[in-house]
Amino acid sequence: MMSSSEHPLTLVLVGPMAAGKTSVGRKVARLLAVPFTDTDKRIAAEHGPIPEIFAAHGEARFREFEREAVAVAVAEGGVVSLGGGAVMDADTRALLHRHPVVFLTVTADAVERRISGSARPLLAGDENPVERWRTIFDQRRSWYEEVADLTVDTSRRPMRALAEEIAAWRRKQP
Repeated sequence: MMSSSEHPLTLVLVGPMAAGKTSVGRKVARLLAVPFTDTDKRIAAEHGPIPEIFAAHGEARFREFEREAVAVAVAEGGVVSLGGGAVMDADTRALLHRHPVVFLTVTADAVERRISGSARPLLAGDENPVERWRTIFDQRRSWYEEVADLTVDTSRRPMRALAEEIAAWRRKQP
C-alpha cells in the first residue's frame, strides 16, 4: 500500500478568467487538507507579473512558462488552479487526462460583476471586456469540456457550497 506522500491527492480546476478558480480552489484545498497551488501566481513569483511577461516576451513564451508550472504543480499534488488559457496546450491537456479535473464555468453576467477594475492582460484596454471575455471563453470551451470530469457553474452559488460539493466529489474519485 502506498503512503499518501507517494501518491498525493490531486484535483485540477480549469475554466475561464473570473470563474472563481482561485477562491474556490483555496476552499476545496482546506476541506481536503491538501496544499493549494495557483499556477498563475507561481509563474508570476518565478518570472514576474504576467502582464509584463506578455509585454516583454509575448503570449507564446508565457504559455511555455505555464506548461512547466502546470506539470510541476500537478506532480506535487493538492488542489491546482490553472490559468484560463492553460488548456490551449495539447501537452497540458494530455497531462490533465490523467487527473481529476473540475471545469468551473460562469455566465457573462457574473463575470461582468467580477472583472470590473481587474488587471487581466487579455482584457486590458478593451472597450468591452465582457465581450472580449465571451470570445476567449467560446474559443476555449471545447478544451475545458475535453479535460473535465465534472462541470460546476459558479455564477450564482456561494463559493463555500461549491467548494463543499467539489471536495465531496473528489473524495469519491479513485
